[in-house]
Amino acid sequence: MKAIRLEEPGRFERVEIADPARPGPGEALVRVRRVGVCGTDFSGFHGKMPFYSYPRIPGHELGVEVVEAGPGVAGLRPGDRCAVEPYLNCGTCLACGRGASNCCMTLQVLGVHTDGGLRDRFLVPARKLHPSAKLSLDQLALVETLGIGGHAVERGAPREGEDLLVIGAGPIGLSVLEFARAAGAKVTVADVNPARLDFVRTTMGARETVLLKGDGSELKEFEARTSGNFFPVVVDATGNVKSMSGAPSYAAFTGHVVYVGITSESMSIPHPIMHRREISILASRNSVPETFRRIIGMIEEGRIDTRPWITHRSAFEDFIASFPAWTRPETGVVKAMVEVS
Repeated sequence: MKAIRLEEPGRFERVEIADPARPGPGEALVRVRRVGVCGTDFSGFHGKMPFYSYPRIPGHELGVEVVEAGPGVAGLRPGDRCAVEPYLNCGTCLACGRGASNCCMTLQVLGVHTDGGLRDRFLVPARKLHPSAKLSLDQLALVETLGIGGHAVERGAPREGEDLLVIGAGPIGLSVLEFARAAGAKVTVADVNPARLDFVRTTMGARETVLLKGDGSELKEFEARTSGNFFPVVVDATGNVKSMSGAPSYAAFTGHVVYVGITSESMSIPHPIMHRREISILASRNSVPETFRRIIGMIEEGRIDTRPWITHRSAFEDFIASFPAWTRPETGVVKAMVEVS
């Protein structure tokens, strides 16, 4: 069976692996049809993802088709198209018991801790499949990315009409934008890349954007835009340690700072600002089943337009040759989609 494996940072290989077994109780055998490429894949390729292990078959943004459901599985039939919730949790630890399956104490994420979707078929717990008869395979593969932003907004808990700042206009930042607007927040998007901000304005319809110049001028601009209050919610989606360290400076008194990007470096936060303003510092990891179901419903109802998202596409056979260019900002990739079958 065909697969693509990241043997070590910077080196993919096309490999042949054993066919999966038939599904056992509670499992489903799925055929992978689409794989979205995200920042985690880029970080793994560059050796900068702290949770990654090698060798690894990547791919956790998946649109799949059910081949066979195992004994005891209800609600799934061969041919059903599904989004995959790629967070394999134990169901018994403290976090799972509190409803936080997204950060299970022994979490295994497909394509990060355990092999993912850049292969023809694999077994998955049936409870991790979210079917839709209406969504395309491309849309199903986008659900996981959107879930990351959805959960980050849930963590920040903006109130309707409040100012919210998204730092970083990559795919995760764009998913934050979608759900911040759905929550009724007034969203400002900031990035160092003018082309990304132009995409946000012209394609995603965001009216308020700020180019980060690195000279400190953005602090005065943010203060002016918010009548001196700064932002009740700041979501940093960059994964850049300098940006993450500076994010609390943009937060309002009693504001929330949500880190959805990941860095392997140590981060420094100015404590006087955090303490004086009583800022809440929050991490946001993955998302939860309810968010997957909510996103599928929103796309089905037309409340999320997925058309702008996919800017690049590759056949499975061309993935290894195409991937290095996608890591370069000048390529203009928002979301690359791999057609596996």
